[in-house]
Amino acid sequence: MDINSASTVVLQTLTQAASQDTTILKPAEEQLKRWETQPGFYSALLNIFNNHALDINVRWLAVLYFKNGIDRYWRRIAPHALSEEEKSSLRAGLIANFNEPVNQIATQIGVLIAKVARLDCPRHWPELIPTLLESVKAQDDLHQHRALLTFYHVTKTLSSKKLVADKKLFQDEFLNAVFERLKQFLECRRQVNQENTCSEKLEKTIILFTKVLLDFLDYHPFSFISLIQRSLEFAVSYVFTGAGEGVVFERFIVQCMNLIKMIVKNDAYKPAKNTEESKPETMEAHKIKIYFFSYSTLTEICRRLVSHYFLLTPEELSMWEEDPEGFAVEEAAGDSYKYSLRPCTEVLFLDIFHEYSQTLTPVLLEMVQNLHGPTNVDNTVGLVVKDAVYNAIGLAAYELFDSVDFDQWFNSQLLAELQVTHIRYKLIRRRVIWLIGQWISVKFKSELRPMLYEAILNLMQDQDRVVRIETATTLKLAVDDFEFRTEQFVPFLENIFSLLFHLLQEVTECDTKMHVLHVISCVIERVGMQIRPYVGSLVQYLPLLWKQSEDHNMLRCAILTTLVHLVQGLGADSKNLYPFLLPVIQLSTDVSQSPHVYLLEDGLELWLVTLENSPSITTELLGIFQNMSALLELGSENVRTCFQIINAYIFLSSSEFLQNFAAALCQSFCELMQDITTEGQVQVLKVVENVLKVNPILGPQIFQPLLPSVLKGILDGEKYPVVMSTYLGIAGRVLLQNTGFFSSLLNQIALELNQEMEQLLGNIIEMWVDRMDNITQPERRKLSALALLSLLPSENSVIQDKFCGIINICVEALHDVLSEDSDTGTYKDCMVMSHFEEQKVSEDEEPPTEQDRRKKLLALKDPVHSVSLQQFAYEKLKAQQELLGEQGFQSLMESVDTEVIRQLQGFLQKL
Repeated sequence: MDINSASTVVLQTLTQAASQDTTILKPAEEQLKRWETQPGFYSALLNIFNNHALDINVRWLAVLYFKNGIDRYWRRIAPHALSEEEKSSLRAGLIANFNEPVNQIATQIGVLIAKVARLDCPRHWPELIPTLLESVKAQDDLHQHRALLTFYHVTKTLSSKKLVADKKLFQDEFLNAVFERLKQFLECRRQVNQENTCSEKLEKTIILFTKVLLDFLDYHPFSFISLIQRSLEFAVSYVFTGAGEGVVFERFIVQCMNLIKMIVKNDAYKPAKNTEESKPETMEAHKIKIYFFSYSTLTEICRRLVSHYFLLTPEELSMWEEDPEGFAVEEAAGDSYKYSLRPCTEVLFLDIFHEYSQTLTPVLLEMVQNLHGPTNVDNTVGLVVKDAVYNAIGLAAYELFDSVDFDQWFNSQLLAELQVTHIRYKLIRRRVIWLIGQWISVKFKSELRPMLYEAILNLMQDQDRVVRIETATTLKLAVDDFEFRTEQFVPFLENIFSLLFHLLQEVTECDTKMHVLHVISCVIERVGMQIRPYVGSLVQYLPLLWKQSEDHNMLRCAILTTLVHLVQGLGADSKNLYPFLLPVIQLSTDVSQSPHVYLLEDGLELWLVTLENSPSITTELLGIFQNMSALLELGSENVRTCFQIINAYIFLSSSEFLQNFAAALCQSFCELMQDITTEGQVQVLKVVENVLKVNPILGPQIFQPLLPSVLKGILDGEKYPVVMSTYLGIAGRVLLQNTGFFSSLLNQIALELNQEMEQLLGNIIEMWVDRMDNITQPERRKLSALALLSLLPSENSVIQDKFCGIINICVEALHDVLSEDSDTGTYKDCMVMSHFEEQKVSEDEEPPTEQDRRKKLLALKDPVHSVSLQQFAYEKLKAQQELLGEQGFQSLMESVDTEVIRQLQGFLQKL
């Protein structure tokens, strides 16, 4: 195909293919398809899209056909592959000129060149990278931009090659020259006007180069060893010396800092404690690091980080003035260190300080000592520098534990600085209270707490909002600390809580309101019931805040958390919140409402604590249970809390609750038991067990559909010990407290299995005895003994046949529950409760909830806690003896091991 005549024919066909008329378009597309394998076709396409005088749509089509052809025909082994001569000509033509005027076409050409580079560079296209680098230096803006655009796509493509040989080639070709290229690009950036479109592309290319380095270091640390020295020299030079002036930009500084950090922290470069066990590569890397990070280099990096990168910028100070809440939020969000300069700077400082603390501690302490005493409020630079140095001392608190007497510093200087009330000193007031927050869990004497609370009280009235927000943060750290003592804080509680509430009302940003709410929640949680006199205003404000936050689900989550702690603090008095509280719970736990996606977990927690602290059931509280069926169907990770809520309803008001929801609950449980984990089964069975405990007569009737599977599970020898233990607990409840129902249940199963009822009873007793060790809870072990002893007295041959096993279980349980009185020599069942005792709680313990009290009162009626096993066993055995006569009873006792009889007699003689 003659190139000139071919170009004319191909151009005509492409023009037709760009037509909107399908009668013209379809034949043209078919013709182009036939030409794909013809020699000269791609040369014709190259001529067409390089001709800027032609129609844009036609040129666009030409690029696309060329690009598609690379995938199909460029590889040498491909069917109908292009000849090496044509490919050589095409490669030369593709990089002959970087002057494409149309952005979209320029981008496609860049991608096209990158595709060829992926296949041919560097073996068959060694001139590509040098040509691109030379073209980047062009004075013409368009030429430079297009070369950069192409270079960007080429680098991105080459760095993604996976084959070992390809990666080796890329390493040799690209990585070994990367720093020189980066320097060239950085110098280009110095010459380019910042507003030039080329500047943005230059920055993208520079970042791409550094990203390739970071990825290579991350995935191939040992292969990177040869680049450690050059990487550190390059990064430190541009970021920590004057070489970077007028050249570096924020994202590049971040990438360089990440490069330094990854080398410093890389485990592959850290020798084992016994260096002989370390790899040679590790020792080589370690030596390079030791050589590079000399005293002078480390000192310069540390000083530069603190005195340059830690300084608040004019933009940040302006933001402080114009948008204090926005500034506070930005400062708090310091976790995305990879992409933001200040957090990245702080992380690098911490990593280097941790690695080289012995060298850098004296440097940092000297910087602090040079700032002794209050700074002149007119010295703006001095204030910003002190802020930066104090920031460093706070960040390195754990590393400086043995080097800083923080208590003495707090007393001698920091407290005084907090008392400087001048408006311009707000930088230091805010930084000092932050600094104390950083040290409070590291090294801060308990006796200094009241002085800190006094300072917090004063700062919560500061004229600057940022200072108040930071003070609230430190307050949270103080009350959340394990050395927090309520009695030290209570004298300040009323005033501080009032000021926190005013701050909550004053702030307007959603994130700030959330933050202050978390502080309030933490205070309420730590002081417990002592918050009650001071929450009136907060209780009145929360409904308004809830309404205002309708479009801010995360703020609503914070409100829910606050309500959880508020209910716990108020206890039974939380019933006064029900007009607001219950609709909130209703909305948060209704899966048909879209907010539940965000609110469900906290809403369930609030529902649970509301029930636990409720003094009595209400119609509205009962009505919320309508949400439960859908929640159980959802089967999410919150299902455990759902079961806790069900149990709370049972303990709160079993009769009303079961009257309304028993049928639906039983149906839900039957469905759940068909497709649920072992742990889920146990949760379901525990609810059944609690219902039987609270209502032994009505309970078995309610869960009648579930109970046959319990007895069958025992008969089948359920393999999971926890499930078997729960089965036996349920069976024990029914047998002991509703014998008639147990008999009818056994009869039902006997009919289903076509077996004798007495035979089944024998098998159950046998399995019970065999699996007694599955039961670990003392209450259930005693219950088993009481239940099996309740079968006595009996003339039933099956029960008499299992008498030995029943006595064995009885003696085991007696060992569990009896304690000996050393004075009288008698035994006492330690599980028996004679009356309700109000539990005394220490400061560190949670006070009992209304539900705790309900459980105690319920226990007084529970045979496990109201019946002496020792007395019960004595009475049952005596009744058996009277039934059978002395000879018959002795014959029965002879089936029991003599040692077991001896122990039993020992227990029963000391009644």
